[in-house]
Amino acid sequence: MTVTYGKCLAQPAPRSATLPQHIWRCAPEGMATRRQLRALGLRPGGQGVQAEVIRPRYRRGPLVAYLYRIDLAKPVRPMTSRKWGALALAMLARRTCPECHQDAGYCIPKSLGMCVTCAYPEDQYAA
Repeated sequence: MTVTYGKCLAQPAPRSATLPQHIWRCAPEGMATRRQLRALGLRPGGQGVQAEVIRPRYRRGPLVAYLYRIDLAKPVRPMTSRKWGALALAMLARRTCPECHQDAGYCIPKSLGMCVTCAYPEDQYAA
C-alpha cells in the first residue's frame, strides 16, 4: 500500500458518517458525479447524495466528490427562448465596457473594471 493510499484510509473522521466512501476510480456501477450526470444529459433531480469518492492528495486534504444514482436521475431541463435571451443579455453586460460603452468582444476582467483599450490607452498604436 502506498503512503498516499494509506493516508487517505487513515482519515480521523469521515465527512459524513452515514455516507459510504469509495477510493478514487473505485466507485460502484450505477453511480456518477454531477459532471458525469451532465455529460449523460441528466441531473440529480432532487435525490440526496448517495456516496462519496475520495481522491488522496500529497500534503493536503483529500478531494471529495459526491455520487448520485444514475437510475434516479432526471433529464436536464431544456433551455427556453426566454432563458436564452436572458443569458445573451447577461453576456452582453459582461462584455460592455462601463467607460466607453462599447462591446469589447470579450468578457471584461473584474480586476480592470474596463476594457483593455480604456485601461491602457498609452499602449494603443495610432492608426
